[in-house]
Amino acid sequence: MTAPAHIAIDAMSGDHGHTVAVAAALLCLRESPDLHLTLVGQRDALLSSLPVEAQALLNQRLFLQHASEVVGMDEAPSKALRGKKDSSMRVALNLVKSGPAQACVSAGNTGALMATAKFVLKTLPGIDRPAITAAIPAANGHTHMLDLGANAECSAEQLFQFAVMGSVLASVIHGLDRPRVGLLNIGTEELKGTPEVREAQELIAAASEVNYQGYIEGDGIFLGRCDVVVCDGFTGNVALKTTEGAVRLIRNFMTEEFSRNIFTRLAGLLCILVLKALGKRLDPRNYNGASFLGLNGVVIKSHGSADVKAFAHAIRVAQLEVSKDVPNRISRTLAHALQARGKLTPKPA
Repeated sequence: MTAPAHIAIDAMSGDHGHTVAVAAALLCLRESPDLHLTLVGQRDALLSSLPVEAQALLNQRLFLQHASEVVGMDEAPSKALRGKKDSSMRVALNLVKSGPAQACVSAGNTGALMATAKFVLKTLPGIDRPAITAAIPAANGHTHMLDLGANAECSAEQLFQFAVMGSVLASVIHGLDRPRVGLLNIGTEELKGTPEVREAQELIAAASEVNYQGYIEGDGIFLGRCDVVVCDGFTGNVALKTTEGAVRLIRNFMTEEFSRNIFTRLAGLLCILVLKALGKRLDPRNYNGASFLGLNGVVIKSHGSADVKAFAHAIRVAQLEVSKDVPNRISRTLAHALQARGKLTPKPA
């Protein structure tokens, strides 16, 4: 069971807005008696989405915070940051900064959320830039991959920071003693890759806080060879979108083949239990909720098109990261790693 948590929900963003966010929030409240949620958005719209029976939770475990503006899904991050200070996204993040919330969940514009979160919450000491990470299905469960799009170009130092953050997340969330960390490259040979990747390998390999496994190629992401895969945001985002497209293609091919004639339809009926199990393992809703690591607070990005089940999963991810105190654990582990390299002066006792 997770510890008590208070999470601010950006209830107006995403393709479906408050209808999905409110329903997902109520689902999570029913599941977790210790959970407290604040729905942030236009009060009248939020109230209209609340069933009568759910209104008994108001001001007990469910709270409403009015915000007059909404960040559009295609809005420029700079415009959202400077011009919409009363957006549901900004107000939700302010609740994390000043309380009472410990985490923010939003299905809004990724660029605007990252820019606003970095401005409001600031990065942890020793972190240059936050990174986006999410769980990807793999042979032995799943693999955490970062960065998935926040930083198109990364220095060796930033890739090192990603390795530490990913290792901490995999350790505390999944109870792994020494998560295996790999650095994504175009080959496993020592001389392969860009200068930044080769330099990052030296930094990561020298850090006792990271159980470094060496270079890993693209196919290794899914074969369970590592628990954490580190890369720049350009590469990570391309790999993620390619994976999503491949899964959809395989589903379409299977549907076409099982629908080809009466015999293949009968074969499909015989395989129905296996197909349902496979569909569940590959269902993206069970992996929804990307973490913005490196911030002074927990921020979870839900997919913009998420339905109630998927958005609820993003809330659960936030709840789990709060209960495991992920930002503080990252801060302590990174400080220890930087002290060992002489890059950070220890604080006086």
